[in-house]
Amino acid sequence: MLFRRRNELGYWQRLTRWLWPRVSWRRSVTYYLKRILRLSGTPYAIAMGAAVGAGVSLTPFLGLHFLLTFLIAWLLRANIIAGAIATSIGNPLTVPFIWATTYQIGHYIQNLEGRGAPARLEQDLLHKSWDQLWPILEPMTIGAIPLGLAVGTVVYVVVYKVVSAYRESRSHRFAGRRSQATTPAE
Repeated sequence: MLFRRRNELGYWQRLTRWLWPRVSWRRSVTYYLKRILRLSGTPYAIAMGAAVGAGVSLTPFLGLHFLLTFLIAWLLRANIIAGAIATSIGNPLTVPFIWATTYQIGHYIQNLEGRGAPARLEQDLLHKSWDQLWPILEPMTIGAIPLGLAVGTVVYVVVYKVVSAYRESRSHRFAGRRSQATTPAE
């Protein structure tokens, strides 16, 4: 195979590479930022796609993040690729913190509405039926809505400004190169 490793990685090495970047966190973040900046589309579409992806990644429905992002981005005429990239906010390192935060926010909102005590988070979530899971997922879903809207708003504003500034800077650079190329040399 053309791009196959000479020495195959072991199980723990593959797991480590999957959870921790090989070079650095800064380089990984820079890669995703440049990938978003170079997408085609309007700044609105790119920023809205990133906002939708970031907001949806805070929901407790792990297998549906891409599908929900694609659907909402398509409805809002946003960039689907930017949304898919932004769903990386919900990764194995951040999901426990996201879930704990959304659960606490949802439980707080439910207590304001006069609902009962919180459900107990248990270890064997995969072996429970829907009626046993819903008392846990309900506060997480309710808490994900305001948190997702807040995170999505922040991501939209930041990405819109960064994409607009990047494109303006890029157009000025290209205009400078074009003017230098058309100026006759003496």
